[in-house]
Amino acid sequence: MNRDSSSKFLRKFSNFTGYLTIALVFLMLVFFLVIPVGCIVSRAFTNEGHFTLDYIKLLFANDRQLVSVQNSLLIGILTTFVTTVISLPLAIITAKWDFKGKGLLSGLILVPMVMPPFVGAIGVQRFFANYGSVNLFLMKLGIISEPISWFGGSGMLWMVVILEALNLYPIMYLNLSAALSNVDPSLEEMASTLGARKFKIFKDIMWPLSRPGYFAGAIIIFIWAMTDLGTPLLVGFNETISVKIFTMVMDINENPVGFAMVFLVIFMTVTIFLISKLFVSGKKYQMMAKGHVTSRSRPATGLESVFIYIVMLSVVTLALIPHISVFTTSISDNWFMTILPEHFTTRYYELVFKTELAYKGVVNSLFYASLSTTLDVILGLMVAYVVVRKLIPFANLLDSLVMIPLALPGIVIAFGYVVTYTGTSLDPMENPVPLLVIAFGIRRLPYMVRAISSALQQIHVSLEEASETFGASRFYTLRKVTVPLVVANIIAGCLLCFAYAMLDVSDGLILAMKDKYYPLTKAIYALFQENGNGELLASALGIIQIGILAACILSAAAILGKKMGELFRSG
Repeated sequence: MNRDSSSKFLRKFSNFTGYLTIALVFLMLVFFLVIPVGCIVSRAFTNEGHFTLDYIKLLFANDRQLVSVQNSLLIGILTTFVTTVISLPLAIITAKWDFKGKGLLSGLILVPMVMPPFVGAIGVQRFFANYGSVNLFLMKLGIISEPISWFGGSGMLWMVVILEALNLYPIMYLNLSAALSNVDPSLEEMASTLGARKFKIFKDIMWPLSRPGYFAGAIIIFIWAMTDLGTPLLVGFNETISVKIFTMVMDINENPVGFAMVFLVIFMTVTIFLISKLFVSGKKYQMMAKGHVTSRSRPATGLESVFIYIVMLSVVTLALIPHISVFTTSISDNWFMTILPEHFTTRYYELVFKTELAYKGVVNSLFYASLSTTLDVILGLMVAYVVVRKLIPFANLLDSLVMIPLALPGIVIAFGYVVTYTGTSLDPMENPVPLLVIAFGIRRLPYMVRAISSALQQIHVSLEEASETFGASRFYTLRKVTVPLVVANIIAGCLLCFAYAMLDVSDGLILAMKDKYYPLTKAIYALFQENGNGELLASALGIIQIGILAACILSAAAILGKKMGELFRSG
């Protein structure tokens, strides 16, 4: 076989292998995304093989379940509103002004991303209990004479909203700051020259052009908050649809209304997602400038600087309250009826590695996250390459399919796995490890695809064509030319996938049914339920988790910069 024939054979073989890889990706998404969701939908409308609406009727006939649905929707709406109120001023400030300490403050704004809100709930409960630090402090100052029931009535719902908003506002901020930075500054200058006021410029120019970025982040926040499981559980607010579904997992065969509840979640999230798409695409606002536009931020004046520091430091301080409360709880000793602990200790951090449940939680999560991140790298690189280079006719369909997990709640996927694979070789009641790794991988795959795609779009295809012209196979070109050029984005994607696999709540709480398989989040939840030192151990474990997540997410933010916001978009 001569050299030309050998090169042609290798090229054909690499192309065949590429198509085979994409076929495997499709099969994986079908078996671990489409089929589980389809199984839930079919079970919600069938009884002994016959079509029925009985489960849907039972769902809407139960007032308590309807209240749970209403509460979940309210949490989603309020969280989205609060994150908008927090993030919009921050995005405008960082996009339009330069000031001393801008880099440091912009980094501190992202700190809440490193702590899941349900971990913050542990410390916040201690601070805001009837005789917690806040009430005791206010009583000592004489501001109140009796404790305020912060968790009474609607207070519990608002506590969930606040915790969710303080954790999720960086996603909104990243999307808004990226969108505002991409607006051509000449448009604003032209409008200002013609006498338009700043508010009118923002309303008629800045907002319409940045609106797609806003709604892309808002949809993620709304769905995330509406379907979050961990925060309501630890706060004790059980009247949400996610908590109701969680309690039905073990007795789903006896109480099939759970299928109707999960279907309702799917219906709501898909409907909201489609409505947002139609709303954003209803009017098209475009600029003549191509690609990224460098925003012309100007130095802030003295008065503007004072305003900027007040706004940014207030947000950072407020956002750090859950972190401070968890850390204080983790080092507390003999803390009863006092504003602060009487003594401080680090022994609970030592006990983490001596307590079997806590230690296994850390080890298991590191193992699951490592495997799922490896899976994401392999699949993400192939999907991004095929989608960006349009190697197959249905590349856009593949891209849309991969992005579905961003708009599909984790509780739906986990519930679908229990329903679909119970009684099979992947039975989560026997060994949930394969399903946990797959669930973590599929739910974070969009981050990896987006991270790599953004880099591939900046690499001209002629570099790869030149390599193949000289006889290199496509996979050789990918390995020697393409991958080295996108390695920084791959690393950033790995860090994010790993961090959010460690942070995952829904999959771990539902799929890990035996304590020896508990991931970190379920170990924290289990310890929090224990009497004695359980709450303190859970806090220490939460701080360890925060440290791991902080290292990963802040490193990814340093690599990706403003492009990081593009990863948290549903479309």
